[in-house]
Amino acid sequence: MSITQRRRAAPEPAPAGPAGERAGEPAFPVLGPAAAGPAAVRLNEVSKVYGRGDSALLALDRVSLTVAPGEFTCLIGASGCGKSTLLSLVAGLDQPTAGSISTEERRVTLMFQEPALFPWLTAARNVELALRARGVPKARRRERCAELLDLVDLSGFGGKRPHELSGGMRQRVALARALAHDADVLLMDEPFGALDAMTRDLLHEELDRIWQQQTLTILFVTHNVREAVRLGDRVVVLSSRPGRVIEQYRVPRQGPRRIDSPEVARLAATITDRLREEMSRHGD
Repeated sequence: MSITQRRRAAPEPAPAGPAGERAGEPAFPVLGPAAAGPAAVRLNEVSKVYGRGDSALLALDRVSLTVAPGEFTCLIGASGCGKSTLLSLVAGLDQPTAGSISTEERRVTLMFQEPALFPWLTAARNVELALRARGVPKARRRERCAELLDLVDLSGFGGKRPHELSGGMRQRVALARALAHDADVLLMDEPFGALDAMTRDLLHEELDRIWQQQTLTILFVTHNVREAVRLGDRVVVLSSRPGRVIEQYRVPRQGPRRIDSPEVARLAATITDRLREEMSRHGD
């Protein structure tokens, strides 16, 4: 069964309470804690504290989250709520203060908001760095690099240096480099936040296509509620600091989505209302 078929076959959870309902609008499924089952990423009661003593800062507080294989999960919340911290912990760049994180020995790679390309290297050479780090033979590196650039719609641009590429094209190179790690889990930290709306919309379509073709599990951080609803199978809302999971919304998939489509707008409005409620409660 394909990923798409599996999504369509999965029963939708029942709405759970007023957070998923608005007068005159359809009720959206609000999910409770994930049941035990297959997981590409599993966080169990994860907390992260920076510093010690009186200067200690609790960034994440007992976060539990399960991301199923092949699922596209979006994390959203106010600035400083620990979204990027959570990705760093899953990527293994830092360790939790308490709790546990498991990726079941799956390969994990992380893509940041900035492309972080080496300016003196061509697009192809930037992608090849990841292949070289994996020990891929030289001949295969060139072949695989061409495949990846074609996958992100950059065939013919491998010889260009970063300053010769647009912002959107540089992000495509960064995505190709992330995919070169041959990871099962792709972590994305606001990768399209600095792009204009039209370029971002095009990259949404590209990422959606690549995700389905490559059978990836994606954990995606964004401040843009519509972007989260446009891309995700599920939107996880974090509280203001310290970050806790306060709500999860299943996003129905009924054909292709557009960021300006009515169904995206309706669910985005529901989630935005929940975020505003949380931020006002904390005085953000």
